[in-house]
Amino acid sequence: MSDPSPHPTSQATHDPREVTQDVDWDNYRDHLATAEKDGRRRWIYPKKPMGRWYRRRTYVSWALLAIMFVGPFVRIHGNPLLMFNIVERKFSILGQLFWPEDTIIFAVAMLVFLTGIITFTTAFGRLWCGWTCPQTLLMELVFRKIEYLLEGTALQQRARNTGPWTADKFLRKAAKHGVFLALSFIIGNTLLSYIIGSDQLIRIITDDPRNHVVGLTFMILFTLLFYSIFARFREQACTFICPYGRFQSAMLDENSMVVAYDHKRGEARAPLHRGETTEDRQAAGKGDCISCHQCVAVCPTGIDIRNGLQMECVHCTACIDACDEVMDKIHRPRGLIRYASLNAIEKGDRLRFTPRMGIYSGVLAVLITVFLVLAFTRSEVETMLLRAPGALFQQTPQGTIKNLYTLKVINKTSHDIPLELRLEGGQGTLSVMGGKLVVPKEDLAKTSVLIEMDPAQLQGPSTPLRVGVYTGDKLIETVKTVFIGPRTQPITP
Repeated sequence: MSDPSPHPTSQATHDPREVTQDVDWDNYRDHLATAEKDGRRRWIYPKKPMGRWYRRRTYVSWALLAIMFVGPFVRIHGNPLLMFNIVERKFSILGQLFWPEDTIIFAVAMLVFLTGIITFTTAFGRLWCGWTCPQTLLMELVFRKIEYLLEGTALQQRARNTGPWTADKFLRKAAKHGVFLALSFIIGNTLLSYIIGSDQLIRIITDDPRNHVVGLTFMILFTLLFYSIFARFREQACTFICPYGRFQSAMLDENSMVVAYDHKRGEARAPLHRGETTEDRQAAGKGDCISCHQCVAVCPTGIDIRNGLQMECVHCTACIDACDEVMDKIHRPRGLIRYASLNAIEKGDRLRFTPRMGIYSGVLAVLITVFLVLAFTRSEVETMLLRAPGALFQQTPQGTIKNLYTLKVINKTSHDIPLELRLEGGQGTLSVMGGKLVVPKEDLAKTSVLIEMDPAQLQGPSTPLRVGVYTGDKLIETVKTVFIGPRTQPITP
């Protein structure tokens, strides 16, 4: 009988502490920039950036944040600029109301959004992340600035966090986290106003909190969520949660614009010695990079851009400003780190419009056209006329045939609409139960409709009908339905 013991190699065990021996800590691809060798998180203390790109991002952030916080209170034709009321299934985009019946428009809008991301990323890389992403704008240009203001520079923050607790440290920490919580509460309420509308939000805020315990509970949870993101989670939201950095590699190519290090000009890296001239460095085979590590010091995700494009890079341009400042000091041209494509670095090519970009742009243009046509040609009302469930046709003593229908009308506008239903072709008579039909603004009206026809006008057991929906003399919509009659010609009394 063979030895029942397993193969010796299968008995080998590994101490988890020995795993780090297989990691090349000099190779950035072997480990995360925010992880220590023992697996603990390495807290990032980015140096405050300064420079032309940082100023430009600050101006852009002011504009975008103003739009974000003012947006819910802007009205176009009486409707919010943007609102996504999932509870009431009512959506407002640029003042235009959309309902669940506009599913096709939402589907096309989603395709426009996804195709736009692909096209934009193919041409400009992760420009969205660094310049317009709400997470980046709020973290780097709001919360981070508050942290610099209350806790000092990156070096002061590091020293304070590793030092003992003092009254000064406690007061600074308390002030910072108090401001962070207040801002998180404001952000949570702002985002809520995009869901339920600013009017409803103001009504809830001014009402007795005891009447909105559930809503207040959720708002507290949202506040804590945003607080934890900006106070603790930070760059890990971009690294671990956001999928954009992971699938960008499928969209970038050699002509995509990225934040890039010019290795042809910068290598070989070497410190700058006192009295060393540019000619001396070139003769010794040294590049313009003096290994000052300022590009790493200002990076909010802790990476070294000189290693090439990495998933963690959000194109915040902080490394560009830091490197340009150093180049100015050593009297070398700016642009060692700059916006460029791989072909621009390797071959000196300019950013160009490639066939791939052309195909994506063409698809995007078609989708945008379809979306605009659907959005601007849709009817102001959505009418559904269905036969009443379980109701059969009725024959009157006069010999006519009656069918009962259920009418549902959605008013997509911001004003009440009086409606009148007419049988197109004059085949019979149509009566709306309850008298005059007026559909309230942004609401759904339900009623019953009775259609009566002479048996001689029937085309068998099923007769197609067209019902016109009018407001005044204006035809808004035409609805098709079916009139049910007997299988055989009824006997006239």
